[in-house]
Amino acid sequence: MKTGPVINTNNPMEIQPMGPNPDWAPNIDPQMLAVIEQFMAFENPKVSEISPFQFRNAKLPVEAVMALLTKTGIEASKPKVDISHKILPVGPEEGILVRIYKPVSANSQEQNLPVIVYYHGGGWVIADLNTYEPSAIALSDLTNAIVVSVAYRLGPEHVFPAAHDDSYAAYKWVVENAAELGSDPNNIATAGESAGGNLAVAVPLMAKEQGLKMPVHILAIYPIADGDVQSPTYDQYEKAVPLNRGLMKWFFNKYVPDWETKEEPLVNLIDADLSQLPPTTIINAEIDPLQYEGGELAEKLKEAGIDVKREVFSGVTHEFFGMAAVLEQAVEAQKMAAERLKESFNDK
Repeated sequence: MKTGPVINTNNPMEIQPMGPNPDWAPNIDPQMLAVIEQFMAFENPKVSEISPFQFRNAKLPVEAVMALLTKTGIEASKPKVDISHKILPVGPEEGILVRIYKPVSANSQEQNLPVIVYYHGGGWVIADLNTYEPSAIALSDLTNAIVVSVAYRLGPEHVFPAAHDDSYAAYKWVVENAAELGSDPNNIATAGESAGGNLAVAVPLMAKEQGLKMPVHILAIYPIADGDVQSPTYDQYEKAVPLNRGLMKWFFNKYVPDWETKEEPLVNLIDADLSQLPPTTIINAEIDPLQYEGGELAEKLKEAGIDVKREVFSGVTHEFFGMAAVLEQAVEAQKMAAERLKESFNDK
């Protein structure tokens, strides 16, 4: 049985891997490789051997980070947010659960805080609010904003456009009920990672179509922006961990069964009408099949006249953004995201 890297340090930023750099990532950052080694030590079944239900109960990269922190004997940073939950009376019959993060620095009676509607990743098939909680906490803390994290329905039980419809319904509720949250209806942003990065862009497109107030900013972290699994970085990182071509095809098959024969602008964002969107920030990982389409999306936004800033963080893989406890690149990416969001908030 694999055990993952052995840590002999009290400094998470000095975590080092056990083995050499893999062939699929010869320039991987040592801290990132230590996370990947720990993740691979969990020995999850191959995607071809696992069902969505089983996948949801397997270990994910966030748990590799926590395992490494445990080995250091160092506790993760304490959240500087208050956490609550609410079931929004929208969407499916049972409503939509959201988890709300509010900065502890904000007075309990303080109103008009900015709000970020956040969508977790997982290919629209796996993961949940817990998986991506480090990102939601960081965004709330660094921007002094309320973060509303949305538990949208997942495929294959609920195929396209279920996740998109739930995400839009939650955003619409926040726009129309901002006062109930203590937030400013004129200072709302969308944000998300991977499949959630797709939703962070798709929801404003839906809002534009429906005539609903647009967000003031979009934060799309390694977004799924195209259905082309033959792109240059899909080829380059075909065997990457934790995300690769085989896993992305599995995700598409479970959530968008006709993805190979039918174009869906809300999935293939680069084919959508991107005009009139707000300022957008795109964050990509270098060692990620989705890197190329992040660049394509940025170029399409520029062509549409949108204020867009994109950065590719070197040496790291998909899922790095929430790993600030062990990755310097995640710290920098979170700072960049927060600065861009606050610029849009301050403009209002």
